[in-house]
Parts: sequence; structure tokens; C-alpha cells
Amino acid sequence: MEDPTAPGAGSLPANGNGNGNGNGNGKGKPVAPKGREAFRNQRRESEGSVDCPTLEFEYGDTDGHAAELSELYSYTENLEFTANRRCFEEDFKTQVQGKEWLELEEDAQKAYVMGLLDRLEVVSREQRLKVARAVLYLAQGTFGECDSEVDVLHWSRYNCFLLYQMGTFSAFLELLHMEIDNSQACSSALRKPAVSIADSTELRVLLSVVYLMVENIRLERETDPCGWRTARETFRTELSFSMHNEEPFALLLFSMVTKFCSGLAPHFPIKKVLLLLWKVVMFTLGGFGHLQTLKIQKRADLGLPPLAEDSIQVVKSMRAASPPSYTLDLGESQLAPPPSKLRSRRGSRRQLLTKQDSLDIYNERDLFKTEEPATEEEEESPGDGERTLDGELDLLEQDPLVPPPPSQAPISAERVTFPKGLPWAPKVRQKDIEHFLEMSRNKFIGFTLGQDTDTLVGLPRPIHESVKTLKQHKYISIADVQIKNEEELEKCPMSLGEEVVPETPCEILYQGMLYSLPQYMIALLKILLAAAPTSKAKTDSINILADVLPEEMPITVLQSMKLGIDVNRHKEIIVKSISALLLLLLKHFKLNHIYQFEYISQHLVFANCIPLILKFFNQNILSYITAKNSISVLDYPGCTIQDLPELTTETLEAGDNNQFCWRNLFSCINLLRLLNKLTKWKHSRTMMLVVFKSAPILKRALKVKQAMLQLYVLKLLKIQTKYLGRQWRKSNMKTMSAIYQKVRHRMNDDWAYGNDIDARPWDFQAEECTLRANTEAFNSRRYDKAQDSEFSPVDNCLQSVLGQRLDLPEDFHYSYELWLEREVFSQPICWEELLQNY
Repeated sequence: MEDPTAPGAGSLPANGNGNGNGNGNGKGKPVAPKGREAFRNQRRESEGSVDCPTLEFEYGDTDGHAAELSELYSYTENLEFTANRRCFEEDFKTQVQGKEWLELEEDAQKAYVMGLLDRLEVVSREQRLKVARAVLYLAQGTFGECDSEVDVLHWSRYNCFLLYQMGTFSAFLELLHMEIDNSQACSSALRKPAVSIADSTELRVLLSVVYLMVENIRLERETDPCGWRTARETFRTELSFSMHNEEPFALLLFSMVTKFCSGLAPHFPIKKVLLLLWKVVMFTLGGFGHLQTLKIQKRADLGLPPLAEDSIQVVKSMRAASPPSYTLDLGESQLAPPPSKLRSRRGSRRQLLTKQDSLDIYNERDLFKTEEPATEEEEESPGDGERTLDGELDLLEQDPLVPPPPSQAPISAERVTFPKGLPWAPKVRQKDIEHFLEMSRNKFIGFTLGQDTDTLVGLPRPIHESVKTLKQHKYISIADVQIKNEEELEKCPMSLGEEVVPETPCEILYQGMLYSLPQYMIALLKILLAAAPTSKAKTDSINILADVLPEEMPITVLQSMKLGIDVNRHKEIIVKSISALLLLLLKHFKLNHIYQFEYISQHLVFANCIPLILKFFNQNILSYITAKNSISVLDYPGCTIQDLPELTTETLEAGDNNQFCWRNLFSCINLLRLLNKLTKWKHSRTMMLVVFKSAPILKRALKVKQAMLQLYVLKLLKIQTKYLGRQWRKSNMKTMSAIYQKVRHRMNDDWAYGNDIDARPWDFQAEECTLRANTEAFNSRRYDKAQDSEFSPVDNCLQSVLGQRLDLPEDFHYSYELWLEREVFSQPICWEELLQNY
């Protein structure tokens, strides 16, 4: 990957939103009047800055209900809303006289839906499409009879529950199977020079109906009647388990993804497939809140102590930090000496720093850092390294271990609202305690006791206190218990017997995905690469725009602008669905069994997921998050109930009035969480971050003032700081201070100094090889039932062995005597050896 350069020109003002010391409250070092005034001016500029405003974003499973439904449709499909309504009204008038859908009683509505499903079973493809469009109009909320968006959304939910209760999902599942296997449609799409939205009409109608049913039924509300709650659980079970000798529904969608990426079905509407796949996985396995509940329950079942905190809830209470400044900080200007003295001081200080830096470079040759000079983007200002004003003040405010200065004034009412202390409880692994005791025993008594963490004989009193403190913060994860159980099963397969595996939806999905999982991951990453804004168009890449491009390309500037917005929006939705899907799969598989998580993680790493995510972030992330690739008047459901105004270039360029794009910020956070999951405690993958020069890319993402995004960026920077060299740490002290404030502390973790970098990249390869062997052994033991295991029972009864019937070829009796002579009589037999072995 080439060296990233700063995408945006201009400097960012230092932010003083709660981090500065310009209000005269006495915290920190004394500030001269001129420095205080300068700090106030810069804080006012930063608070009013449009470059890095604080984003009021609440992370969750999905966006609002209306927004999730609107993203199903591209703006090119808007004409089909009218076609769906026309098909429904034509059919409805032939069946019901003088009434509208909303005027019918529930029994009459059920009877009409039954008639629709009967009319689906016709040979004529054209007639079947019309009936499917009528069903889609019902799922869309019969907007022709509604007056507001709220009514459309209400009747969409009502109709979807009604459709499911009448068996619509089963009928559309059969039609979906038929369309996927439609070789004629595939071959015609392959022969076309350019695939358009017209080639996927039938599939888009079927997938839209199923998506609306999944999204509406998945949504839980307190006012839902009891029958709806029962239907929701039934639908979840039907999607999760193999019903009617069929595989789980998610596997069908995964097969559509791989078929699309292989080039055999270029007409598949991949955006709808991915959206539906993400929502089906979320519905059947559960979202982030359900994951937390499952984790608490599983820890209780394993006898582990309860969780100290909920990560997402802790992040919600955190403040966004000021982005690292790339100009001269206020640290040098606060004492405000005369200009001549200031120049002389700076000159002497720079000379000293230059000499010290040259000594550092001479004494510490960093193998993982290039000899290129640092750019503005990689290096913070000298003031950051010398004083780090904002970082020191935040540290004083949040760390209770640091005593306040004597001149501290009473705390203002604003600052009382912020929590004191570090946001996370520190954690210690069992390996950390063992490593600490091993070093202490080697130092004081000259030998070690292996994994014994209880015997402290011969160690001084401070070591006793240290071990006690470490054990107080020891955290045993579910993964540690699962790894230990797996080791015991491998050692004692006969005595422990066969493992009882609960048939949960997650376990069933993993079993179904297991043998094709590498193809699934490669296909998803291929689509993600094609949808990334940093990817360049190639002639041999897959076409992900088949379900957004019209049959006739635009001829006017206005049409071209509209299509350009639609294409960008289309790509953003694809990135959103893939990032959320991969994150959900990783989190659920990790909770179900750690080796399931490691198996899918390794295949993601093998498919170059880490450089792909870094490539995605090698852009102006602030511009990506604030992109306005949407036309609000064309979004569902608003576009179905009001007359559309005439679009102009001004309205298209204006976009919406939102501060940021929810789906893009959601996608960025998901990709950062995904990168953290892949690299956590994996030194070889951390080295990939270093080799691909991820530090300046990630540091540039800190310009986005959103606490959750910044937290996961800082986590990724923390795990690689020891490999970036002393000069990088000195030049990025403000970032180092932010890591200390916001990222969880691991006791005995020497991340800020890098004293344990003796290991080289080739030493880390053994970790990946061991991990791969463990995952393959786990999959083989639990899922490969057809293997010839050395522990499988052997039939040693002479009568039963000789009495087995063998299928011999028809001509065997012609050559039986010859075979007997060659294989039996002419072969020497050592009877002594045979009896000895027996």
C-alpha cells in the first residue's frame, strides 16, 4: 500500500470543548493572560468550526424504521411503485366490488390474500409477476389509500403480519428458488453487454416482499398484539432452522452472493440480497443488545463472575476528544515571552531535540519504520510533544490518582456532570499473572514454578501486594473456558465421551456455512472492495450496479446528477450491510465457540480483509461521513403519498439537512470494530497494521469527533505503538494521551514504551500456524462425522466380519481362481508374526 497523504488541506484548530484551560478555573499550570486569551479564541473557533463538529450519533443495530425501508429501493425503482399499485387495483376490483382494502374486515382481507396466493401458482410468467406485484403493494402499506407516512408504515406492518400468517413466505420462498435456478435468465444476462435493472425485475419483487416481511416482523413494539408476538417467534424459528427438509434461509442468500461473484448470475440484485442477508442474521441470531444478554447468561452458566460493564453503554457516556492538531499548539505560546527570547528558546530547544533525536535513531534502529521523513499528517506539532495542554488537562480532570494543584478553584457546575476517573475497569489475564511471577521468581529466587500463581515463598512483600492487585482485576473470558475445555476433549476423548452441542440458531448456521465459508468470505470482501469509494474501476471487476442502472442511460445533466447520487447511495448501503453482517457473525460465533470465531477470522485475514479496511479508510473520512448522497423527496415512504416536486440541480446538490450520514458513520464504526476483532491479541496481524503503515491513516480518522469511532481508532493505534518507534511516540504525545484516557488499561502492558519488541515478524508465524491447527482439529472433531477416527469402534467378531455381504463385480466369478492364486496362495505368510501381533 502506498504512503497515504492528507486528503484535506488546511489546519484544524485545537478544540477546547471541555478539554482546555482557558476559563480560569485554576486547573493545571498557571496560564499567562495572553496565552489564556489565545486559548479562548482558538476554542471559540473550534466550537464553531464546520471541519470537525461534535457528532450527535447514537450507535445501534439499525437506523430508524423508515430509513431502513427506504434503503431497500434505489431511486431508479421509483416508477415501479405506480406499477405495483396498478397491478393490485386491477386484481382487487375483479375480486372485491365497491370497497377499498382498508375498509375490509380481517376475514375478508385473509380471503383475498388466499386468492392472491392461489393465483401465484400459474404457468404464465407475466401473470405471476403481476400477482407478485400486487402482494408487494400490500407489503408496501397500500400507500394509495393512506394520507401520511405514519399511516403507510403502520399498514405496511399490519399487512406483513397478515401475509405471513396466510403462508406468503413459503410461497415466495418457492418462487425465489425457481428464479435463482432460472438458467434462461442467467444466460441472457451473460450474453448482454450491459446488465440493467430490467434483468432482475422478478428477483427484485420477490426479495422486496421477503425483506419487508422480515424488517416489519422483526421490529418489536410494546403495543403489538399477542398474535403478532407469536407470529414473530414462529417466523424466527422458520428462518433459523431447517424447515421442510430445507437449509436455513441465510444459507440460500449466501449461495446467491457466491453465485453472483462467480459471474454466473450477474443480474442478481446484490444490494437487496445483502440487505436481506444482514437482516435475517440479525433477526435469527439477535442484535447487539441480545448479544449482551446472551453473554451475561453464558457467563452465569459457566460459573464466571458477571460483567463489570456494558461496552456500548460506557462509550455512550464518553466525550469525543479534540482531533490531534497538525499546527503549532498553544503549549509554547502560553508563557508569552518576548519574540526575540521566544526565537532563541525555540532555537536552543530544537538543537537539543535534534541531538537527542539523532542519538535515539542511532541507538534504536526500528526495523518496522521507514527512513522517510515524517509528513505533516504523521507528526503533531512540537507543542504536542512538549506540553500537550489539552491532554494534560484532561488527564488531571479524569484521573483520580493525580492530586490537584494547590491553586485549584472550585469546580464549575458544567464539569460535575462528567464522570471522574478512567472509563473502563482495568483487566488482567491469567497469562499476565503467570508472566509477572515468572520474571519475579527468576529475579529473586532463581527458578520458576510453571503456572503456579499461588506460591509466593521467597518473594518480597511488594511482589505479594502486586500479585494480590493483579488477581483482584483478573478477567476470565468465555473464550478461555472454551479453549481449556477443547484441550481436555482432545487429550481425553474416550473418558469424556461425546460433546453435547446445543442446537442453537448460531450453531446450525455455522454447520451450514462450514464447508463453503471461505467462498462466502471471499465473495463478501470482493463486493466490499467494489463498493469502497477508494477502489478504482476495473474492467474485470464485478458489476455491483446491475440493480441500479436504468435500461436507457441519462441524456440530461439533471438525470446524470440523479443517477450519480443513486450510484453513490447504492454503494454506501452495500458497505453498510456487509460491515454490519461480518461484525454480527464474528461476535455471535465468538460467543458460541471461540474456534468458530477464529476460523472465520483466519479466512477473512487470508482474503486480505485487513488491507482492504485500511484502503477504505485511506480517504477523507470526514467528507465520507458528511456526504449527502440522498434525495429526501424520493425516499420511501414519502415519495408514495405526495406529488414529487420538480427536481433541480440546486435541490440535488443540497441533499438533506442532516449533520452527517448515519449509514456512513455506522459503516466506519463497524469496520473499525471488525479490524479490532481481527487483530486483538494477534501479533502477526498487528504487524500487518505496521507494515501497511496504518498509523497515519487511522490518526487521520480522529478528525471525526465521535466518541465511539475515536475509541476504536485509538485501540488500533495502541496495539502498534511499541512497533512505531520512539520518534513517532514523541511526535504524537497528544494521541498517546488520548489512548491513556479512553482505552482500557491492561496491567503490565508495556504499550507506551515498547521495551518488549525483541520478537520479529517471522516469530509470529508460529502463532497463526498453531491457531490454524487448533481450528482444524476442532472442526474435524465436532463436525467431520465421516472421518475414520482411531477411536471409532472396531468389529472384531469373526462371524459378523465373515458374514458381511460384499458387493462384487459381475465378472468376478470368472477370475476367482486366478485372484485366489495371486492374492492368497502365492503370498508368503509369517504365522509367528501374525500370532504375535494378534
